[in-house]
Amino acid sequence: MRPPIFPFSALVGLDPLKTALRLAAVDMRLSVLVRGDKGTGKSTAARALGPLLAEGAPFVNLPIGATEDRLLGGLDIERAVRGEPALKPGLLAEADGGVLYIDEVNLLPEHLADALLDAVASGLHVVEHEGYSAVQAAHFVLIGSMNPEEGTLRPQLLDRFALVVEASAPADPAERREAVERRLRFDRDPEAFVIEWESKQEALALTLQRARGRLSEVACSAEILDGISRTVCERGVRSLRADLAIVRASRALAALDGSSEVLPDHVEAVLPLALGHRAPSRERAPEPPRGMAPPPPPSEDRAGASGGEAAHERIFAPREVTAPRIAVRETAPASGTGPRTGPASGPAVRSRLTCAPQELDVRGTVVHSLGRNATTQFGPEDLHEKVRVPRAGTRFLLVVDSSGSHAVEQRMRSVKGALNGLLEASVRREDEVALIVVRGAAAAVALEPTRSLEESRRALEYLPTGGRTPLAHGLELAARFVIPSTVLVLITDGRANVPSRSDDPWLDALAAASEITCPALVVDSETSLRATGRARELARAMRATHVELDGLDANRLSHLLGPILVEQRRES
Repeated sequence: MRPPIFPFSALVGLDPLKTALRLAAVDMRLSVLVRGDKGTGKSTAARALGPLLAEGAPFVNLPIGATEDRLLGGLDIERAVRGEPALKPGLLAEADGGVLYIDEVNLLPEHLADALLDAVASGLHVVEHEGYSAVQAAHFVLIGSMNPEEGTLRPQLLDRFALVVEASAPADPAERREAVERRLRFDRDPEAFVIEWESKQEALALTLQRARGRLSEVACSAEILDGISRTVCERGVRSLRADLAIVRASRALAALDGSSEVLPDHVEAVLPLALGHRAPSRERAPEPPRGMAPPPPPSEDRAGASGGEAAHERIFAPREVTAPRIAVRETAPASGTGPRTGPASGPAVRSRLTCAPQELDVRGTVVHSLGRNATTQFGPEDLHEKVRVPRAGTRFLLVVDSSGSHAVEQRMRSVKGALNGLLEASVRREDEVALIVVRGAAAAVALEPTRSLEESRRALEYLPTGGRTPLAHGLELAARFVIPSTVLVLITDGRANVPSRSDDPWLDALAAASEITCPALVVDSETSLRATGRARELARAMRATHVELDGLDANRLSHLLGPILVEQRRES
């Protein structure tokens, strides 16, 4: 018997999320991604949707360490051992008719996420393994959730989610209290709480059932389609998945409203869900990041003031720095019986004998069987698994001091050149980059973690220079983005002059630096004529490698960053 599930109707707040889930319950092709901090009710809402689909509808929670065979289906090893090769359904087949939920979907290997989203869009999944093929039904609501601070999805994968919702806990004290009270009542007596909400649950389930029944009859006129196309083009979105998501979500909403056709109000209601996450086309001319103005002509200064203190703000083009890609040797795990959570997503490098393979190596198994003259069938003693080299992604966290002191002698050109060289030399496809700018009254996040090198370069290109140096705040902000796979690169001259914890900005900066726990590189941008040595002190406080910006060429960069990446990937 299933344990009681918190009723969907009893959820407090989360209106955009509940709307998106109701739409997906009407049209299962509408996959939903939920972004938000931990503790906002993402998994509770996802689990609560299952009982509204059908009685006994499955709810499958996909573990991050799931193998490809476990998710998509693969060879049935037990039957194969008996000489009866056959395919075994995966979690996609188990979720048919219900909900497939992926927490921390941003950590799911990309090839699995692609295959999963393809199955949602088509409603079918084809399993092909070792010469065998089977077609599985894949009609389920796909819900993914993630905390943006723990990593991002590449734009191509993000675009494949039909709807994206930003979830947050209620900001109203009364709503928060109501949410807590309902949860406490549910924990105290789940059965009684479910019975209390039974009538509302049944009414909502009936509404969804009727909407699914009339969905195919909902018309979408040519005028509505024209309006959707114009809106998508005006927003600079090139992917046709945006248009399809809007049409499908609009039709689902119309079906919920009991309307026989899509109305403009239906389209307007779903636009934020379908377009909010889709980035502008990369084929257009680069635009400055949000909150940054286009650069002025090279000879033009922009004046500004903060707190009565005049400051000159300029944007310098990066000085070209070329650097060869750093080769970091990654070794395959040693043979033996170590703990494993699933096969790595990297290339297979060898095969090993094991009685419980996580990814069956058919060739190795057959060869071993033939080697002991077992010509008709193979047994558990023949099983081999593939050993893959893991592809661990690195988060490059760039903390850039772009205060007024870097405008002197145009030092910012060298800073940007060094960072561009770092990106070219080190960042792989599975890595991500985040950028924090230290200038003015407070530091700011100029670029959320992204795997797009183009976005990273554009953020650097339009990075302004000028103002004071809130170095302590920049390091404190950086600490929030540190995850086990982080490498931090700090470029600064150490001239902190904005306090954050006390009246001494330099001591505040040292204290914040000592709290950085990830591998780090400190690039000292001081000039020799005005050197104070503070950047070197920051490096000691961070237990980081120190290097001077002057003379930082491609070979020196490779020599310094290579060992740091090796250490980071070993620890993560």
